[in-house]
Amino acid sequence: MTQSRTHTCNELRIENVGQEVTIVGWYDNMRKVSKNLGFLVLRDFYGVTQAVVETEEMMDSLAGINNESTLSITGVVRERSSKNPNLPTGDIEVVPSKIEVLGKCIYNELPFEINRSKEADEATRLKYRYLDLRNPEVKSKIVLRSKIVAELRSSMTAHDFLEITTPILTCSSPEGARDYLVPSRNHPGKFYALPQAPQQFKQILMTSGFDRYFQIAPCFRDEDARADRSPGEFYQLDMEMAFASQEDVFAVVEDVLPPIFAKYGKYKTASTAPFARISFRDAMEKYGSDKPDLRIDLTLTDATDVLAGCGFGPFEGNTVEAIVVDNFTATRKVIDKICADVEVTSGQKAYWFKLDENGEIVGGIAKFLQENKADVIAKLNLKPGDFVGLTAGQKLTAQKTAGVLRRYLGENCEAHMKKECYEFCWIVDFPMYEIGEESGELEFCHNPFSMPQGGMDALNNTDPLEIMAYQYDLVCNGVELSSGAVRNHNPEIMVKAFSLVGLGEEDVKAKFPAMYNAFCYGAPPHAGIAPGVDRMVMLIAGEESIREIIPFPMNKTAQDVMMGAPSEVDEKQLKDVHIKIDIEENK
Repeated sequence: MTQSRTHTCNELRIENVGQEVTIVGWYDNMRKVSKNLGFLVLRDFYGVTQAVVETEEMMDSLAGINNESTLSITGVVRERSSKNPNLPTGDIEVVPSKIEVLGKCIYNELPFEINRSKEADEATRLKYRYLDLRNPEVKSKIVLRSKIVAELRSSMTAHDFLEITTPILTCSSPEGARDYLVPSRNHPGKFYALPQAPQQFKQILMTSGFDRYFQIAPCFRDEDARADRSPGEFYQLDMEMAFASQEDVFAVVEDVLPPIFAKYGKYKTASTAPFARISFRDAMEKYGSDKPDLRIDLTLTDATDVLAGCGFGPFEGNTVEAIVVDNFTATRKVIDKICADVEVTSGQKAYWFKLDENGEIVGGIAKFLQENKADVIAKLNLKPGDFVGLTAGQKLTAQKTAGVLRRYLGENCEAHMKKECYEFCWIVDFPMYEIGEESGELEFCHNPFSMPQGGMDALNNTDPLEIMAYQYDLVCNGVELSSGAVRNHNPEIMVKAFSLVGLGEEDVKAKFPAMYNAFCYGAPPHAGIAPGVDRMVMLIAGEESIREIIPFPMNKTAQDVMMGAPSEVDEKQLKDVHIKIDIEENK
């Protein structure tokens, strides 16, 4: 070991007894027994070692040193009389002959206790992230992230993918989320944009003759935070394959990801190839979600025919979805909380009833179901003890609400949720088009650059709302890890696809000039995907928030409270890039 030390704080063992060593690290704590005896714990990146101070002079020298100062301790290793079996270094201790302060902590009080930093509020943790990261539990997630990224790189290289970095300064994208704009000094009034994804560059690489590309790609989107989405920037395992089909992409992903999840995951079991493949429409009808958690075995039943006319107001004229849970023993308090959580999450209400042990419908909306009780029982194939959760609304709304209800029911019923594993699936056959909720007009449903199933013939002769696309999502435990697609590499098909949403050839050329022109020089069929690295690590680590696995995350409003970003800049900097600030004051 170098760096002015002979060993790390996790390295010394019983065989080192009698050796003179130098260890360095942070002054974790001191247990003082008397004025000439104290037990000092030194902590570094690797672990902890106990040093025993046995002279009054040395104890006095440490009196003015605050915890979290950095120290160098030189001394002799000896066997501990009272061993600590919970520590790798628990058989030994160091008796110092010299203690040197390398970096002094000037504060008597810390914003939080280091090994309990996760108990502090998030704003404080992010402001003092450099202290938060000293907590071994927090640090371990960043170490895990590094190992996973290294494993991903190794596996992709082994699959003959070439790592290529694409530009960070590029042009603004007319699609997707809001761009982060960068003003140009040399080109007044013009702006670069940070890439939302390397999408166009990786497709152009395929037209350039590269066969298999990947990178751990930084992506920048000006969007709001969620538990599984970091605002501002995130990273993805971006990949693209030339002369490839959907099946080729699936084969690579199914070979690369499960071993990494099984090796590093909180759960040691992960789906193996082939992953379950579920069409978008089947996913919505069966699970009420296009990112279903397959660890939950509950499914939806369309009960509109027996419930829509029962006299219960919210059901009238609507689709009614039902979820049957056998032997559901939850208390009324738990049921009410589930319904409340569904409403908070989805903005829609959930309803319920039970079939008691005498075969009677009771609880919830039971009074509306007495006249057609036999039909309801037969439709849902109910048995005594069954619980039925219900949602209603326009078809898609009822399905989505039922998907939320299904998740909460699964989480509250161990018999119906297999938690200790990673369940992957592919969602396939997404609709190419949809009617926009706000515009009321035909719009692309998912990705405008996907190849329509059936190609030009489908675009010419099929109802646009019936056209499926070669688009696919990778889902794990109810979390969408990635979207991908077989790309539309044919300029004629691309122009036709855009024409259906009211954009002509000139619009396509203007919005995507480089990619369109590249495709006009003989483009190979190609396909790709980009699983989110942050989301993968979050799942593998078993964390609920994505901020726990990012070294320096922003807060929920896209602020870096540690560095003070975003921040104001001086007038000269603005003048250099030809910018004037004009902010309307709130009246």
